[in-house]
Amino acid sequence: MENCCKNCGTLFTGNFCNNCGQSAETHEINLHFLWHDIQHGLFHFDKGILYTNKQLFTRPGHSIREYIQGKRINHFKPISLTILMATLYALVYHLFHINLFEFNDTSSFSKIDSNQLNEWIFNHYSIVTLATVPIFSVASFVVFRKQDYNYTEHVVLNSFAAVQRLTVHLLFLPVFYFFHTQKGFSLTTEVLTVIDILLMYSCYSQFFNLLSKIKSFFLTLASYAISYLLMVIILFIIMTIVG
Repeated sequence: MENCCKNCGTLFTGNFCNNCGQSAETHEINLHFLWHDIQHGLFHFDKGILYTNKQLFTRPGHSIREYIQGKRINHFKPISLTILMATLYALVYHLFHINLFEFNDTSSFSKIDSNQLNEWIFNHYSIVTLATVPIFSVASFVVFRKQDYNYTEHVVLNSFAAVQRLTVHLLFLPVFYFFHTQKGFSLTTEVLTVIDILLMYSCYSQFFNLLSKIKSFFLTLASYAISYLLMVIILFIIMTIVG
C-alpha cells in the first residue's frame, strides 16, 4: 500500500518514509500519545543507560568491541553517556562540598586560588572528563598499536571506560564525604586509583582478547602510566600559565 508522508509529502510503501524516515502511522495527539511519548522518552532513555552500565560491569571489553563492530541498538552513545555521568558526578561532588585541589603554603602552586580552581572544574567537569578521553586514547593507541584498532575506535573504548570509572567514583563519594580528613582523602584516592587500574585491565583484557592476560595486564599498566604522565604535564602547563 502506497502512503503519502505527512512530513515531507513523499509517496512511499512500507512502515516508514524512505525520504525523511517518519512513520506511516501518525497518531492523534491525545493522552495516549502523551503517555507513549513519556514511556519512550524516559523509560527507553533509562533502559539504555542501565543496559550499558550493566554490560560495562559484567562484560566490559566484549560489549565495547561488539559496539564497535555494529551491535549498538541497546547501548547509550558513549560520548553522550560520558557527558551525562560526568555532569551527575560533578553535581553530587559539589553537593558534598568536596575539593579536588587544596594547596598549602609550601606547595609549588601556593599562589593559585584552590577554591577558584575547584569551582572552575565543577562548572566544566564534563569538558574536563571528555578532555581526558583523548589522552587515555593516545596512550592505549600507542601501547596496543599492534591490535589493529584506529584512534577513533580507541576514543570509543576509553569513553565507555570513563563511564565505568565514573560510576564507581560516584559510589565512593559518600566515603569522601565522611572521611574528609587529608589522610582519609588520600587513602580513599589511593584505593580508587587501584580500582581504576583494575577496571581498565578488565576492560582492555577483554577488548584486546587476542592477547594473553599477563601481557594485557602489563600493557594496561603502561597505558595508565602514560596517560597519568600526560595529564600531569598538561595540568602543570595549564596551572603555570594560570599562575
